[in-house]
Amino acid sequence: MNVRRRTVRRLPALLAFGMLGGLLAGCGIRATEVPTDFGPAPSRVRCSLAEPEVSTQAVRGLPVQVFLLCGSSLVAVDRTVRVPDGAADSRRVLVAQGLLDELSQQPSAAEQEAGYTTRVRGATTVSGPRPGDPEDTLRLSTAPGGLTSAGLAQIVCTFSDSAAAEGDGSVILGGPDDGRPRRYECTDEVRSRPDEEEPPSSETTGN
Repeated sequence: MNVRRRTVRRLPALLAFGMLGGLLAGCGIRATEVPTDFGPAPSRVRCSLAEPEVSTQAVRGLPVQVFLLCGSSLVAVDRTVRVPDGAADSRRVLVAQGLLDELSQQPSAAEQEAGYTTRVRGATTVSGPRPGDPEDTLRLSTAPGGLTSAGLAQIVCTFSDSAAAEGDGSVILGGPDDGRPRRYECTDEVRSRPDEEEPPSSETTGN
């Protein structure tokens, strides 16, 4: 008899639960009888570093910023490059080379964990202008047209925000051939979509 009474008491609760499940199903929500633990949320690209790494802090030199890829955007990362003393023109090329070296290196373990990558090829070099080039020209060992859109965007945005650029923030780049160098700009669109937006460029005149 007691067993029968307990069964009778449970019937209303079971019926109510069944009705609730039907209502939830009608709303497109699946009812569950027990809590479901889906585990921790998937990790997301943070695109930020908690603090400069010890190796970066230990290097004394010129504080600079380079643009790395994180997610689908370009993000500025603090770096330090060593630049020997010298004439202003040669120093500008040395700064540009130091920036290229930083861009072509694989991001550190902490940066990779934060989601940073680079598309700049290793062993990329830069030199100064040739006769007939504008005096602020920087010639790359790979023609700008031969670089990926993101790789070119990294170089242009990094150079334009440094001592390697002209005062207006643009940068004049050429390649190893005799092609005429062009003036490139780093825009908001390029920084936000480097894989889709190639840095806009324009023709240059001579000295």
